[in-house]
Amino acid sequence: MKDLTRRDCIQSAVAAALGGAAVVGASPAQAAPSQSGRAGFQLAEIFGNPKSSDVKLARQLGVTHVIAGMGLGRVRREQYVETVQSVKSAFAEAGMTVVGVESHPVPAEKIKLGVEGRDEEIENYKWAIEALSKAGINMICYNFMAGLGWSRTRVDVPERGGALTSEFDIEAAKAQGLTRWGEVSEEKMWDNMNYFIKAVMPVADRFQVRMAGHPDDPPLSPLRGIARILTSARNYRRVFDMAPSPMNGVTFCQANFKLMGEDIYALAKEWTSKKKIFFVHFRDVEGTREKFHETFHDNGPTDMVRMLQIYSKYGFNGPIRPDHAPTIEGEANDRPGYAMGGKVLAFGYMKGIMEALKLPYA
Repeated sequence: MKDLTRRDCIQSAVAAALGGAAVVGASPAQAAPSQSGRAGFQLAEIFGNPKSSDVKLARQLGVTHVIAGMGLGRVRREQYVETVQSVKSAFAEAGMTVVGVESHPVPAEKIKLGVEGRDEEIENYKWAIEALSKAGINMICYNFMAGLGWSRTRVDVPERGGALTSEFDIEAAKAQGLTRWGEVSEEKMWDNMNYFIKAVMPVADRFQVRMAGHPDDPPLSPLRGIARILTSARNYRRVFDMAPSPMNGVTFCQANFKLMGEDIYALAKEWTSKKKIFFVHFRDVEGTREKFHETFHDNGPTDMVRMLQIYSKYGFNGPIRPDHAPTIEGEANDRPGYAMGGKVLAFGYMKGIMEALKLPYA
C-alpha cells in the first residue's frame, strides 16, 4: 500500500534547498509580481526545490508558474512572512512565479483527525494564510484525507510501451487492514471539516486567499477504516454551504471527479461559471473508484481537449498542472507520478491543444 503526501515531499525539498537561509527575509519588491490577474491558464508544476534540475527542465519547456512548498512547519509563526517571501524570491531567481501552495502550508493532520492539538494547528494555519497573502500568493490547495494521503496499492503497473504507472485496488487496500487510527466515522470527519472551515474561512476572506479543496484520492469511503468525505459533488456543495464565500472553492482534480461517477464536463462548466474552480489537476485514469490505474495524458478515456475548452470558455483563470504522469524509460521509479519525463509529454500535449484552439495561457 502506497500512501503519499505531496506536502512531506515538497517541504523536505524546500528545506534542503534553502536551509538556514529560508528565514532570511526578501522584500516583496525582489520577488516576481503576482500573476493572479493574468487571463487564462497558468501552466504550473509542483516543486519544493527552486535549484533542482526539474525546475530548469520546466523552464526549458516554457513553464513559469510553480505550486511551491514553503517549509512553514519548520519555523516559528513569527517567521512565516519572511520565510514565504524568501521562498518566493528563490523561485523568482529561477524564473518561476509562485501562484499557490498544495497539501496545506503547515502541518494539519490533527485538524483532519480532530484530535488534541488541532487548535494549535488551526492558529498556525491562520498565520500562514496571512503570510501567503502578504507575499501575493492567493491560493491554497488543501485536502482532508485524514491518516492517509492519496493512496495506491501498486506503483509498477505497465502503461503504454511498458511505462510504469500507479494503481489502486480496493481488495488490496482491505488486505492492509486498519491504520493506527482505527475506525473514524463520516460523522466525525464532517464535524472536523466544519470545525476547520468555520475557523479558517473568515481569515481567508479577510486576506483574499482562495481555499481550493482537493477531492479524496481515491474518492471512496471508508479507506482502511477512515471515512472520506470529499467524494462527490454533493459533498462539495455541503462544504460550500458551511461558509458561503468566494474564497471557498475547488481544486478540480479531473480523474477523481470522473471516478466519483460525476459528469465532469457538466460539472466543470457549472463550477467554472460560478468561479468555484481555483486550480486544475489535469490527469486521467482508466477504471472505477474500486480499481483503476493512471494513464498518460493522451491515453485515457476522458476527452481532454473538451475539458480545456470548457475551462477556457467559461472563464477559468488560474493555475493548471498535469498531475500523476507515468514513469518512462530511463527514469527511476522512486517518485511515482512525479518524475518529469511523462510531464514533458503532458505539457507539450496541453500546449499543443491550447495553441491549436487559441486558448489563452501563460
